[in-house]
Amino acid sequence: MAIEIRPVTQAEAKEYLRVLPYVNGFPQEEPEPSTWYAGSAAWPPQVPKTAEELERDAQELLTDWFRPQAAFVDGKIAGGSAIVSVQVTVPGGQQVALGGVTSTAVLPTYRRRGLLRKIMSAMLDDCRERGEFLAGLSASEATIYGRYGFSPATFQHRWEVRRTDVAFRSEFTDPGALDLVDGAEAAKAWPVLHEQVRAERVGEISPLPGKRDGLAGGGLPADGSGPAHHLLHRDATGAVDGAAIFRLPWSPDPEQAGVLQVEAIEALTSDAYRALWGLLLDFDLTKRVVAARRPVDEPLRWMLTNPRALKLTRTRDNLWLRVLDVRRALEARTYAATDSLVLDVSDDLYGAGRWRLDAAPDGAVCTAVNAEPDLSLSVNELGSLYLGGVRASELSYAGRIVERTPGAVSRLDALLRPDRAPHNAVGF
Repeated sequence: MAIEIRPVTQAEAKEYLRVLPYVNGFPQEEPEPSTWYAGSAAWPPQVPKTAEELERDAQELLTDWFRPQAAFVDGKIAGGSAIVSVQVTVPGGQQVALGGVTSTAVLPTYRRRGLLRKIMSAMLDDCRERGEFLAGLSASEATIYGRYGFSPATFQHRWEVRRTDVAFRSEFTDPGALDLVDGAEAAKAWPVLHEQVRAERVGEISPLPGKRDGLAGGGLPADGSGPAHHLLHRDATGAVDGAAIFRLPWSPDPEQAGVLQVEAIEALTSDAYRALWGLLLDFDLTKRVVAARRPVDEPLRWMLTNPRALKLTRTRDNLWLRVLDVRRALEARTYAATDSLVLDVSDDLYGAGRWRLDAAPDGAVCTAVNAEPDLSLSVNELGSLYLGGVRASELSYAGRIVERTPGAVSRLDALLRPDRAPHNAVGF
């Protein structure tokens, strides 16, 4: 059996696409309700691509920002994956290059042969060669990607609330105005809004080209959840400072009837946030609101007279990070305190190293050293810690960080403490 791992050519684009679940109709998500999906199904139906769709996708496959790799077994593509070129916002506000792993699959008849490991190694090597010191992905199955150095760094909630249970703690007079708009107007507003949001939100990802193009076209999703409705909030000057996308699906099932599904909501100000939720939670002829892709520190709960009205129905990891260059990664972000720690970081793919991190609120210097470490951890734990969404003390208690110097775990927690939990609403 001859195995070759390499980028695909344009002539091989259709064969590469045929191994991917979203093209061939195989499942691509675990069979449980997802935090990113507000509907009632476990996952949206998988519909194989038509010949025309496959031809169109193949023609658009190879771009500057989409870098596919494939595993060829005896000349036939048996598996593939790709890196998309995006940016992620790190603590301190810097937006750095991230190699986003996507479109990953191995045909069922070729599994358990080490093909995915070979593909992943080739892609991570490519990221390092291009200067991308972080890689990221959203894991369809949680047991797969830890073996390649990835670990959860951001998380999402999916929650619901009965409309009759909602009451806000204080009266609110909106200094701006809400506006229901069509998809074309929403498609213009969302990219501008998101650029402002991601400049301030740690963990947020730059969208792929054409991310919001589908809003203008309208149409009905395959799961029957009904058309998208678009809500904008404008401040007193008329500038858009918030937006939401929601659906009101019809259902013959009384349990599912009258459910308002919130697919996305962003706000630059607390006024826009309060105004958007004020309408969505009191929409006429609805009885329940389900919200997807929500941050774990959702402030809405604290605006309600009954915080138990907001019931969590799913928590799931979202962005998994993989640090490819420890020095560059630790120097790219800022810190919540001033301290110096020596970290012993193991990495099965690129080898172990000891690094002295001299960190401060205005930045850091990371230096390779031979000194005794204060803490020992693997590159997996470093990925979870990097954005501040996971505490070092949690991982230490779980046995995943070894404290060599008493108090070093608490000191690392103090360094990495975020102002807000990292969150990314945009994926890839």
